[in-house]
Amino acid sequence: MLTRPPGGPPGNDLTIWFEGAPIAARASDSVAVALLAGGIVATRSTAISGSPRGPFCMMGACFECLAVVDGTSNVQTCMTPVRDGMRVFRQDGAKQINAKF
Repeated sequence: MLTRPPGGPPGNDLTIWFEGAPIAARASDSVAVALLAGGIVATRSTAISGSPRGPFCMMGACFECLAVVDGTSNVQTCMTPVRDGMRVFRQDGAKQINAKF
């Protein structure tokens, strides 16, 4: 499991929310890094079997880390920087199209 070394730059303490639970983050984190450091390994489930999936490549190539972030589905958490107060939810099943008119 990913663990953080103690300390770190001062003033970088942020909080994101994963399914209603607070997760500590640093300003330099991606959403995937903050979730992994917080013990969250699955950010979505597959459409057919419901198998859990989570960050794998950490560079935006595999799309295993998709989640719903601040109401937008299909967000690659490994490519998304954290912002204080973000709301993140597991993405269950097939991708949903976000229609914004």
